[in-house]
Amino acid sequence: MTLSTISSPRPFAYPQPASALHCGEVSLEALAKLHGTPLYVYSADQILERLTLFQQAFANRDHLVCYSIKVNSALAIVKLLTSRGAGVDIVSGGELERVLAAAPEAVGRVVFSGVGKTAAEIDLALTAGILQFNVESAAELELLATRAAKLRKKARFALRVNPDVFAETHPYISTGLREHKFGVDIRQALAIYKSAAGNRWLEAYGVSFHIGSQIRAAEPFGAAMERVSKLLRQLQRAGIALQTVDVGGGLGIDYHAGSFDAAAKVREYAAAVESALGAFEGRLLLEPGRFLVAQAGALLARVLYVKRNGRKTFVITDAAMNDLIRPALYQAYHEIVPVRPRERKPRIVDVVGPICESGDFFAHDRKLPPVEPGDLVAILDAGAYGMAQSSNYNTRLRPAEVLVEGAQTRLIRRRETIADLLAPEVF
Repeated sequence: MTLSTISSPRPFAYPQPASALHCGEVSLEALAKLHGTPLYVYSADQILERLTLFQQAFANRDHLVCYSIKVNSALAIVKLLTSRGAGVDIVSGGELERVLAAAPEAVGRVVFSGVGKTAAEIDLALTAGILQFNVESAAELELLATRAAKLRKKARFALRVNPDVFAETHPYISTGLREHKFGVDIRQALAIYKSAAGNRWLEAYGVSFHIGSQIRAAEPFGAAMERVSKLLRQLQRAGIALQTVDVGGGLGIDYHAGSFDAAAKVREYAAAVESALGAFEGRLLLEPGRFLVAQAGALLARVLYVKRNGRKTFVITDAAMNDLIRPALYQAYHEIVPVRPRERKPRIVDVVGPICESGDFFAHDRKLPPVEPGDLVAILDAGAYGMAQSSNYNTRLRPAEVLVEGAQTRLIRRRETIADLLAPEVF
């Protein structure tokens, strides 16, 4: 195991050939000793670096980077990003409550997306004074108007249009085609905007789209923006001048060990969007999530057993699918590395957890340097959709979370206790 085995976009490295894996300047062995395992570890430095890439790429245009909180809703990460000027993209009332708890000063930089907003969630957002609602249907717009009139608060809305653009990604996270549940047909958008024009409690503030997640090429974003730019021209001719264009998120990362130039990817993305956006003079809203935090995070686990079963070798860890469900849910690939490598020939193994499901795995038939019971392994690129999708399946306690900034570490979520799990139950 050498330094080259962990690609430069990640903040995890071996400072010396014989040393333990570090996050920035901090040893993961030291963190495991202090906080136990499983343990989520995040690099604050890389999260802010990724935010800066977007801010620099769009520096010549009025813009707002709205962090997609669903990928990792840790209060400390929300506070970290909003303190550097970011807004927040939310999809539930609960996520708005997180913003209000961690960064109430940023509520005016919140956009509310999602196909199933309830009246209570709309009321909460109207009262809080968010930036805009990304409305996904004519029925939702009608409910928004009703709640705004009830509270006597004008609602700024952006209609989420579906540009019918294909993006090569996992079908579960593709959202830009007509058969998906998201948004309205772009061909119906003009009529919907016109229908809202006479309502005193609605302000046609912007237009929104989002074509999916983990998209590696820039071209689909440009193609979608071209279709939305055509709509903008139609709206302008109809006397409807919008102030924002929300291009959503979805820019992907490389989960494998190959080279990955994050800055170049953002520049390509920005060029595609800017070229298609044309003469629009309003504010550009961006909703990156995974790209900001995925590679900044790792799930640290301890090996419990190494077991041979026929021709198969299993590395059984104390982390499980309840801690990181992406491999089981999406068949997603995550690099797995020993925290302190052994100088022996790699083996082909399955890396699995202790949950009573055959779907409880992190890797099948993976070449891994040899590990023994008690060793630590790091499951990389786990900063997005890791803790956010965790559960208590098998009555397992969810991990603690640590934020690393340079040589400083901070526990940002303590490990759950059995008392936490049982507290809401009545028997």
